Amino acid sequence: MANILVTGSSRGIGHSIVAALKGHNVIGHSSAGGEGRIAADLSRPEAARALWWEAMGALGGRVDVLVNNAGIFEAAPIEQGDETWVAEWERTMRINLTAAAELCRLAVLHFRQNGGGRIVNVASRAAYRGDSPQHWHYAASKAGMIGMTKSIARGYAAENVLAFAVCPGFTMTGMAEDYLDSRGGSKLLADIPLGRVASTEEVAETVRWFAVDAPPSATGAVIDVNGASYVR
Repeated sequence: MANILVTGSSRGIGHSIVAALKGHNVIGHSSAGGEGRIAADLSRPEAARALWWEAMGALGGRVDVLVNNAGIFEAAPIEQGDETWVAEWERTMRINLTAAAELCRLAVLHFRQNGGGRIVNVASRAAYRGDSPQHWHYAASKAGMIGMTKSIARGYAAENVLAFAVCPGFTMTGMAEDYLDSRGGSKLLADIPLGRVASTEEVAETVRWFAVDAPPSATGAVIDVNGASYVR
């Protein structure tokens, strides 16, 4: 039974990840907190560090697996004013990448002292194929997450610190539904050979496998869950 911290667990993919990890000691996170979740606003510079240490306390001083799932998907058209566009860029980077990096750093330091551990980062197909003209920052944050994951895997495998990433395409969460509607719905589905978006349960099962069952030699791996809408 593993001690697991899952960020962004109040709804969508994160909620399904917690359900998929039933049987393990799981601490979730959301901005507002709630039952079984620690409250932390990851747009604040000190929040990720505070979240880590609160999770450590709740899990008896040991975390075996970190799942970085928290993220935002907010439009930032280039026609916005300079200050607004930069603020949107920095907010997305802070929540999607910097907070995840802070948690990864603390996890690696902890794992190196305790015989190893696993990190699973939930990125996006946008890391590889990009995203809309309104979402440069989102694609860049997810590409950064992939680079970070591979760097951790290469740097610390000898100490049994393992790192993996999952790259969903469109997933049927509230966030994805809004985006599908804004981009034409059924027309967008034509870009997905499977003919539908992924379910949150499909993404969660992939995360669960990395977190619990994937062999150590798979460290550094990235699994796409996008219905063949982007094939590398």
